[in-house]
Amino acid sequence: MRVVRGFRRLARLLGCAAIVAIVAPLSIANAQQRGGTLIITTTPEPAVITNAFSSAPVTNEVGTKIFDGLLEYDADLKPIPSLAESWTVSPDGKTVTFRLRKGVSWHDGKPFTSADVQFSLLKVVREYHPRGPGNLGAIVAIDTPDAHTAVVRLAHPYPPMMKGLSSLEVPILPKHVYDGTDFRNNPAMNAPIGTGPFKFSKWEKGSFIQLERNDKYWREGRPYLDRLIFRFIADASTRAAAIEKGEVHVATFGTINPVEMRRLEKLPHLEIAAGGYEALAPVMLIELNTIRAPLNDKRVRQAIAYAIDRKFILENIWYGFGKPAIGPISSVYSGAGLYTAEGVRRYDVKDRLDIANRLLDEAGYKRGADGIRFKMVHDVGPFGEDWRRMGEYIKQALARVGIDVAIRSNDSPTYMRQVFTDHDFFMASGWFIGMADPTLGVQRQYWSKNIKPGTPFNNTTRYSNPGSRQDCGRRPRPNSIRSDAPGSSMTSSARSSATAL
Repeated sequence: MRVVRGFRRLARLLGCAAIVAIVAPLSIANAQQRGGTLIITTTPEPAVITNAFSSAPVTNEVGTKIFDGLLEYDADLKPIPSLAESWTVSPDGKTVTFRLRKGVSWHDGKPFTSADVQFSLLKVVREYHPRGPGNLGAIVAIDTPDAHTAVVRLAHPYPPMMKGLSSLEVPILPKHVYDGTDFRNNPAMNAPIGTGPFKFSKWEKGSFIQLERNDKYWREGRPYLDRLIFRFIADASTRAAAIEKGEVHVATFGTINPVEMRRLEKLPHLEIAAGGYEALAPVMLIELNTIRAPLNDKRVRQAIAYAIDRKFILENIWYGFGKPAIGPISSVYSGAGLYTAEGVRRYDVKDRLDIANRLLDEAGYKRGADGIRFKMVHDVGPFGEDWRRMGEYIKQALARVGIDVAIRSNDSPTYMRQVFTDHDFFMASGWFIGMADPTLGVQRQYWSKNIKPGTPFNNTTRYSNPGSRQDCGRRPRPNSIRSDAPGSSMTSSARSSATAL
């Protein structure tokens, strides 16, 4: 159907659409239809809008409509022009010259120049974005011989960089707005000024963010919509009812419970947009604090991984949206030859509970008279009711091997501070996106140079293995070195947003 194809295209353009209403107050299926308001529901409400400082999905959903990147990517993940009209790579792969688009203006009317590119890549994204050090770490300098040329000089050839220059990964920010200021406290953080198709209009905290059409967008005639409204609806059943009734047109990444998705997909005016996640390669994981006893013992971390039944989680909590992961690298990379399960430890073995109990005994955590070995807290990701349901299952699963787990649920800001800034946690459920190349999205989870308190979705477990040639960083407490991966990868898929959570 033409309408269905139109909505699938809309889902890709919005970046993270999970359920799309085909019947809506405006004909958004017709790409040539002009005008109207698209209402999107997402959760949780973002802590910040400018996505150069955060990789949170809700921040990306809003920020990528306000900012442009140097490049965009087609369905095969091949780069296409955006703020960069063209580019050339030197024969030795160490110099990339970008020819920038002329006549582009910031939302405040100031001209976009190569100085903005230099500033954004070196001073902002590389320093503040969770994936910035990995994506842009090879850059030695950026020359700006004129206002519309940016020459990126690399210490060594680094092909992954060319897969990570979209507005999702490297949004270009206005130097004249940020330079010389405290970036995180700059008013533009939450009233952003970009070059993108939509301009920031208002943010009613607890209710919605509104973006208005950029009439001077450099793509002539675009965007077609007059405005976007991102609504924040706390209750999951209310979100489902809103999209069912047509009060909301798009429900993004994980905003609808999987059980409701199975019900809603049967309605003729709704569609689950299953594709478009190939560039994200999302993986859910349990993050274990590797420098906090008893989790500083590799055997305890392995026992936890053996005790959790991923297949049960997939079938009974996420209703089949996804598949069990084997390690942190998503199988979506198979087509590019970047994935293998060979040599990766498997935890879904028949005698997994026996192995878990033996490892805990060997680690010195014997069962007490009450059958409990030790107690710990699980910080449940603040991404919806299903996360708590998964936490309740994990509590039951670990109880079977003598681990008493208390569930702690907090709002998003508290969770972010407790886990990513204070590192005051034992175990936290979360997820990350691997991006178009594992170097861009997966490496940050395990690279000890990415142990950065206050920067979310990085090496939160503080895992470090100085014995590895790939790990040249340091950890806060060298006496806690372990040689095995800290987390337990849960589910991964490029087919549906529900599996990314």
